[in-house]
Amino acid sequence: MMIRRLIQLFAGLALYGFSVSVMLEAGLGLEPWGVLNEGVTGKTPLSFGLVVCLIGALVLLLWIPLRQKPGVGTIANVIVIGLAVDATAPLIPDIDGYPLRVLFLVVGVLMNGLAGGLYIGAGLGPGPRDGLMTGLARRTGWPLRRVRTGIELTVLAAGVMLGGTVGVGTVVYALAIGPLVQAFLRRFTLPEPTPKATLAPVG
Repeated sequence: MMIRRLIQLFAGLALYGFSVSVMLEAGLGLEPWGVLNEGVTGKTPLSFGLVVCLIGALVLLLWIPLRQKPGVGTIANVIVIGLAVDATAPLIPDIDGYPLRVLFLVVGVLMNGLAGGLYIGAGLGPGPRDGLMTGLARRTGWPLRRVRTGIELTVLAAGVMLGGTVGVGTVVYALAIGPLVQAFLRRFTLPEPTPKATLAPVG
């Protein structure tokens, strides 16, 4: 079962990176963290994928005061998604025209939802951003929805100030990603391993 979990985890993370490359090529706007990543990329000589890795690592450092414990999936999330973006971006063909850009956006969001269902369903630890959300909610006592909204709005504002792309894709992603991930999680969530039964002492 662990091998299945690892395969599903890394497949999901690689697909997530590929979906980001597709949405980048669409050029119609990214989700809040993508907007931040793109903004930082535009202000530095770093590649988009490397920025994804670095920001993921910085977010992971915020887990320390929150006393969050990373899993294998958490560390892999920081590394694999960024590498996958840089590896797949050159493979995406250049596109022209609004219909093709819309198609790329839709395909990218669908793949992103599938990717989320895969790597979250593997059950090997939350991503850095998800752990930040749950950690802050636990420490503050605020509802998860409020914490997530606050984080997303802060990140989006920072990304916009740095020049990241906000557009119809940002809205489409925000509306679609929750239902998509939930639907794919129903299919790909792996059952928790059952503890081995212990023999009762005789006599």
